[in-house]
Amino acid sequence: MTPRSVYIHVPFCGRRCGYCNFALVAGRDDLVAGYLQALQHELATTLVQPANVDTIFLGGGTPSHLSPVDLRQLLTLVTEWFAPTASAEFSCEVNPMDCDAQRLGLLSQYGVNRISLGGQSFNDAKLAVLERDHHGRQLRDSINLCCQVFDNVSLDLIFAAPNESLSDWQRDIEVALQFPLRHLSTYGLTIERGSAFYGRRLRKEIEELDEDVQLAMYEHTLKTLSQTGWEHYEVSNFARTGYRCRHNEAYWLGHTWWGFGPGAASFLPSDRDHTYLRQVNHRSPTTYIRRQLEGRCAVAERDEIGLEQYVRERLVFGLRRLAGLSLTELNDVYGSSVRPLFEPYLQQYLDMGLLTLDAQNTLRLSRQGLLVSDSLWPELLGDT
Repeated sequence: MTPRSVYIHVPFCGRRCGYCNFALVAGRDDLVAGYLQALQHELATTLVQPANVDTIFLGGGTPSHLSPVDLRQLLTLVTEWFAPTASAEFSCEVNPMDCDAQRLGLLSQYGVNRISLGGQSFNDAKLAVLERDHHGRQLRDSINLCCQVFDNVSLDLIFAAPNESLSDWQRDIEVALQFPLRHLSTYGLTIERGSAFYGRRLRKEIEELDEDVQLAMYEHTLKTLSQTGWEHYEVSNFARTGYRCRHNEAYWLGHTWWGFGPGAASFLPSDRDHTYLRQVNHRSPTTYIRRQLEGRCAVAERDEIGLEQYVRERLVFGLRRLAGLSLTELNDVYGSSVRPLFEPYLQQYLDMGLLTLDAQNTLRLSRQGLLVSDSLWPELLGDT
């Protein structure tokens, strides 16, 4: 269970979008040098020696926000400490405003082979509501440029923005399908504590979109992409054949991984049998930097995950995949039948048609369950 995947959080953006509650800073490029020193310290004290990996994901924040000089230093650090296998997936999140030949060339030079482009929309009015720093034309140009350099380009789109119509979303999907993209992630907007939108909703300055409209947007996405040859392989993710996000699949399949940088989470094997260690670094980039440069641990939370909790999480994350998961394999992991852990809810969801269980003992979300999947997880995780 030695981790074969690594996530590195780069906490810098040019601006913070209204829906964002991530661990990042905007307009604080003065912290980049300290961050790179802190990251070097965390890598050196955690790994001791370079590690072989199958997936690397540079996320944020916006890794591409770094200047070319700083981006080169980041990539040098990553490739010094991680040795990707010949078939490894090496992803980097990119902002449309940062897409230029120099940065994309650097990423390619250091082995990045998958770009995750945070576009969110082609609609200028919607982008303004979301407080993005680009326009629709800039996103189109960025996609074209990325596709010239990289074969594997993924695009993130958000639906259910305040005041968005179904036709607005249909147009976003229509435009996205005009490009040679390999992967699409489509997320319904959620307004979470810590984001600017959260306070505005409390003050009734903005309202979440009607649930029926959100459902219609999601159903349109499923129908349109399936009809145009896309594989719907996870609740929010679609891929051309052979282009699933392998890094995210490691999460959904219950594999272990390293996380580095402020707010990054790691899921690691434990010294004790049948247990795992989940640890999360301090979310504040300034606290993370200070603690690392002082030679102190940057971990803010550390929990031991026992076998029962691991099995619960394995089932829930596995159900996010359209392929579902084998209860027989989960029984082998647990050492006995897992069904009693999830009752009476599992049988209720089967009876309601939200889940299906086939003759091979594979559990999956039904089409109806897919539409309400988020409401199923708390009871299956035992959080109720």
